[in-house]
Amino acid sequence: MDERKVLTAMLDREPDAVTDRPGLLLIADKGFASKEFESDLALRGAELLRPSFKREKRRKGESLLKSVRQLIESVNDTLKGQLDLEQHGGRNFEGVAVRVAQLVLALAAAIWHNHKTGQSVTRSLIAYDH
Repeated sequence: MDERKVLTAMLDREPDAVTDRPGLLLIADKGFASKEFESDLALRGAELLRPSFKREKRRKGESLLKSVRQLIESVNDTLKGQLDLEQHGGRNFEGVAVRVAQLVLALAAAIWHNHKTGQSVTRSLIAYDH
């Protein structure tokens, strides 16, 4: 299904996701390009930040996308790689949410501990992988 339709359906189902967050900025890739889609988002009170096509002029905020995307990819890699997040073992939404929360909190505790003890690499969980 088209990603724009999925997001529109999500916002139709949960309109407070936008109305409770004035000035919401959604960061997306070129697949979300559509004047109609962006107009719909604007009517809901959200703005879309995406890369421009070659035929378009550079879009406001576009220069930030590379660093933000790199950060997002890094977080996703950590969640999937170090935390085995795709193998969470939860059987329902609540179970998945609890297991994900446990793993993220464990990583946060390890990062905090590594930082406080002066470790050279703070995001590594190797010392705790027993």
